Amino acid sequence: MSWLKRLFGMEKPQNAQVNPTPQVSQASATTNAPTATQSIPPERLGLNGEYDQSGLAKRVALAFDQDQQLDDMNSLWVAQTGSTVVLKGSVPSQDILSIK
Repeated sequence: MSWLKRLFGMEKPQNAQVNPTPQVSQASATTNAPTATQSIPPERLGLNGEYDQSGLAKRVALAFDQDQQLDDMNSLWVAQTGSTVVLKGSVPSQDILSIK
């Protein structure tokens, strides 16, 4: 089972990306002045560039789905508190979580 399916109950959306470009609303396409609602904080950026309350955690889950070494690791969970991702659980080796 994929990370997205296990953690969020969803399949990978079409065109989902770990680092998506924020979507531009119709209002910003016609005006040059940005508004507070047009800029999405990085931690709220969803898989397709849309606003998503759990956007950062979903992008981490998608990145985990794309890493064969992390496949079928049911003892680790991804959560998001504000702009911080929290990993809960256990892994066979700390090296698995090291940045390459």
